[in-house]
Amino acid sequence: MDLKALAEAARTCRRFEEDRPLGMADLEWLVECARLAPSARNAQTLRFTLVSQGETCQKLFSLTRWAGALKDWGGPHPGERPTAFIAILMPENGNNLVCFDVGIAAQTMQLAATSRGWGCCMIQSFDRTAVPELLKIPSGMQVALVLGFGVAKETRRIAPMPADGSFAYWRDAQGVHHVPKRGLSELVAARY
Repeated sequence: MDLKALAEAARTCRRFEEDRPLGMADLEWLVECARLAPSARNAQTLRFTLVSQGETCQKLFSLTRWAGALKDWGGPHPGERPTAFIAILMPENGNNLVCFDVGIAAQTMQLAATSRGWGCCMIQSFDRTAVPELLKIPSGMQVALVLGFGVAKETRRIAPMPADGSFAYWRDAQGVHHVPKRGLSELVAARY
C-alpha cells in the first residue's frame, strides 16, 4: 500500500473485534515502529506502557472517554472494545519539543497498525489521576496520550468538508464512520 493510501485508511477507529485480541508481541512491534521514528534532538525521552487484554485493559478502558462529537454514543459496547492499549509517557518537565515526539510516535503506531488491518484510537480524554495510578507511571513521567488498539470492526471513510465548514465526524445509517477533510486547494497557503 502506498503511503497516501495508508494515510487515508488510518482513520480513528472506535469499534474493534474484541474476540480477536492483539497480544503483547503485537504491541511491542508497534513500539518498535515508534522507536525508529524521528525524535527532536534525537533525545528519545518518550516511554511506553503496554497493556494487553485482561483486567488492566478493562480498567483502563473504563477510564477513557470516546467520540465527543457522537452525542448519542457512549463509546464502544462490549464486544467492540479495544483489546490493547499503549500509553505514551513523556517527562513531566519536558520542553515543548517533546509534544512533537508524542505526535510522531502516535502517528507512526497508527500507520503501522493500519498496515496490519488493526484499528487505533488516539485518546486524550482520560482520567488524569486514575490512569497514572493504574499504570504505575514512574516518577517524573506523565501520560501524554493513550492509544487503543484492536482488529478494526468499523468502516471509516474520508468525506468532503460540508458547505457549513463543520469538521464534526458522523456515522451514516449503515454505521460507516465519516471524517470530513478540507480539500488541498483550501490548505495550500501559497505556491512560489
